[in-house]
Amino acid sequence: MRRAVVLALVASSLCLAAPAVSQQTSEQTYKAYGKTASKPTLVARYGPDDLRIGQLRLPPGKGPFPVAVVIHGGCWSAEYDTLDGIAGFADALTQRGFATWNIEYRRLGNPGGGWPGTFEDVSAGIDHLAELAKTQPLDLSRVTIVGHSAGAHLALWGASRGKLGGAYPPKVKPVSVFAIDGPSTLAPFIGIDRQACGKSVIEPFMGGAPADRADAYRLASPAEHLPLGVDQYIVQGSLTPLIAPYAQAAKASGDRVEVLQAGEDHFDMVTPDTENGKRTLDFIASRAFAK
Repeated sequence: MRRAVVLALVASSLCLAAPAVSQQTSEQTYKAYGKTASKPTLVARYGPDDLRIGQLRLPPGKGPFPVAVVIHGGCWSAEYDTLDGIAGFADALTQRGFATWNIEYRRLGNPGGGWPGTFEDVSAGIDHLAELAKTQPLDLSRVTIVGHSAGAHLALWGASRGKLGGAYPPKVKPVSVFAIDGPSTLAPFIGIDRQACGKSVIEPFMGGAPADRADAYRLASPAEHLPLGVDQYIVQGSLTPLIAPYAQAAKASGDRVEVLQAGEDHFDMVTPDTENGKRTLDFIASRAFAK
């Protein structure tokens, strides 16, 4: 019964039904805002091809600046979103004083995307800050990771690398992470992914079912590695029924956790000119390096 309720809530809140032709969806508004982003200070590869790039934006001044690594969502799939979608949100964070490193990564549908390639990319993308800091005014003692939707899962995963033994040792260690309306673990999302994403994505992304890939699912799921030892800020929206148990578990583990309830629209919370977008930006700006 609970699973049916979650399915219904997710399907409803992500607006899966076809909209009227004349009505712009919140997803379309979010992507349109992304097109208004300022030109990056630089675009750099952190890997061998253009699927492994990042956009660095620097605020005015000499720095060194605190850094926000920004990770877009899109159902872990190549067809739904890119770093250009969330560029407007990254730009808004830059206007609030953050250097932002908005990364692209291989996804389901890209050669090498899925397990483990996507995770290798997120790890390498975060750690590339150490290379950028050789020539750019970045303060690597103040790094936060910000992810939306599937990117929220990857942001939490990036923050969990220190708990994964020698599998993905971090060169750059964040002090906080912001998970914006995305899951913390993958297996429970199976089935719900068909409603939220319009197709099954988790099992193709991970290369099989949890029963067959138990070790991979464990490594890929931040919820399995609490406490993370990193301040966690959870923005809950349309996926609240999936996210709330993680927030409670992370807090119970001893991690510092704070939750922002940001309405039920999955995209307006990362669209900077909406009320919820401004609340999310304020949340990040005021909490990222608070002690």
